[in-house]
Amino acid sequence: MHVNDAPSAGGGTPDPGTASPTVSVVISAYSDERWDALRDAVASVQRQTRPAHEVIVAVDHNQALLEQARGTWRDDSVVLVENTEPQGLSGARNAGITAATGDIVAFLDDDAAADPDWLEHLVPVFADPAVVSAGGSLSPAWLEPRPAWFPREFDWVIGCSYTGMPTTVAEVRNAIGANMAFRRDALDAVGGFHSGIGRDRGLPMGCEETEISIRLRQRRPGARIVYEPAAHVRHLVTPGRGTWNYFFTRCWAEGRSKALLTDLVGSGDGLSTERTYATRTLPLGVLHGLRDALHGDGGGLGRAAAITGGLLVTAAGYLRGMLARGRAA
Repeated sequence: MHVNDAPSAGGGTPDPGTASPTVSVVISAYSDERWDALRDAVASVQRQTRPAHEVIVAVDHNQALLEQARGTWRDDSVVLVENTEPQGLSGARNAGITAATGDIVAFLDDDAAADPDWLEHLVPVFADPAVVSAGGSLSPAWLEPRPAWFPREFDWVIGCSYTGMPTTVAEVRNAIGANMAFRRDALDAVGGFHSGIGRDRGLPMGCEETEISIRLRQRRPGARIVYEPAAHVRHLVTPGRGTWNYFFTRCWAEGRSKALLTDLVGSGDGLSTERTYATRTLPLGVLHGLRDALHGDGGGLGRAAAITGGLLVTAAGYLRGMLARGRAA
């Protein structure tokens, strides 16, 4: 786990009576194949109507990509850093946090592009001193037509906002990782992201943003995490992610991730949002899919099947993860 208890120069919680807080935007990158998307992500931050204090690209154990970035951004418009922790998204984000000098650290994925008013909507949420983290909405940018069977209840599979999330400003357990921000001093207080959870280049695990958000609220009773859907980002969806294979692989990995999460923070906090999602949102989704099928929508049955299968595979992954951790203990 990244540990850095000392506040950075220029960091800390802004006084509500002082000037607007500064924002460092961290974009984690690991693949040469995402180069064009990475450039678009950086450009989207540089076009913000509320300018960022700095743009940081954190490269995850890819020397060729780092050199390509150095050749492209030769001036100081982009800060380039390397992940020196174990390979993975958590380590890359921690490298970005270490380099950041803003009062707020915002995170954007290397295959996402922020709307021009993204920070204009996201930063004011922090006017409330109790808010330690905030996040916005994400919509999918499909490179191929969206499959008719792909249920919007499972858009979290492709890193986007999904049916069941709030549609107006609301307090949430955690934001989605591709569009979130934290107070810098709050990140320092908990030591950054846990390097033993989250995505690497193998199984598409997750929950690193959930784990740190829960840890923040456990450390700071009364701390708030707020969802502001007007702070919008478009998340690229490549053709390989619109397949049944990716869908179920991601569901399985999410279940395994939730098992690790509950081991770290407890099932009460770790599964608080999932209980309502599984008992209310998903059954309604199945009913809507069946209703759509009866009204001639050929994808309705597929969506109902995907919701049912996705829930079962996620639950199986969770049970497998719990059994594996029980044996290890």
